[in-house]
Amino acid sequence: MGFDYGWSLDMPEALTCWEAQFGDFVNGAQIVIDQFITSAEDKWNPSRITLLLPHGLEARARGTARRASSASSSFAPRTTSRSATRPRRRRSSISSGARWSGPGAKPLIVMTPKSLLRHKQAVSLAPRPGERSFQRIIVDPAAKKATRALLCTGKIYYDLIAAREAKKRDDVAIVRFEQLYPLSDALLAETVKPFKGAELFWVQEEPFNMGAWYHVRARWPEVVGREG
Repeated sequence: MGFDYGWSLDMPEALTCWEAQFGDFVNGAQIVIDQFITSAEDKWNPSRITLLLPHGLEARARGTARRASSASSSFAPRTTSRSATRPRRRRSSISSGARWSGPGAKPLIVMTPKSLLRHKQAVSLAPRPGERSFQRIIVDPAAKKATRALLCTGKIYYDLIAAREAKKRDDVAIVRFEQLYPLSDALLAETVKPFKGAELFWVQEEPFNMGAWYHVRARWPEVVGREG
């Protein structure tokens, strides 16, 4: 990771990616994440290096997802192939001579768990002309009649879908966050608007003091208007 970080600075026109399929791969690289990547905006030369990291029980590292998703980076869990590729495509579609390091540059953290590589539901059709190909939050189509809404991010979405089908619960909506940071307060408020009379739950695979809950909870009372 240290090599790739340096490469991203020396080759600012390149899209530099570093991948860890499981959390223990990140343990040795955590020093580089803490000392150079997440603190680069204040201490060093920031870059737009892309880290492809696991999450949930596949992470098995020292708070990998939570610590990597600092305020100095963009943080995007993904549940579809489109969600995984769109942020990187957005970074790679730069004009000749554009630079990817220096003032304003920020790393991109993408959650790419190994279990979704061949998951039959984690696929996306090619977008139609003019169609938005990336959504920061995806709202369940069954939202209008839901009495309970489950908010989540990442691969646990597919476990919730399977459980809902097994229990035949057509009154439960599932909302998935495809980007956690930056997280627009206006978008979050608009997302929960259809569930005014429904119960809201945040669901994650990680323990209470890990995962994305603390990040979302910081905006919950003010934006959602309810205690979480």
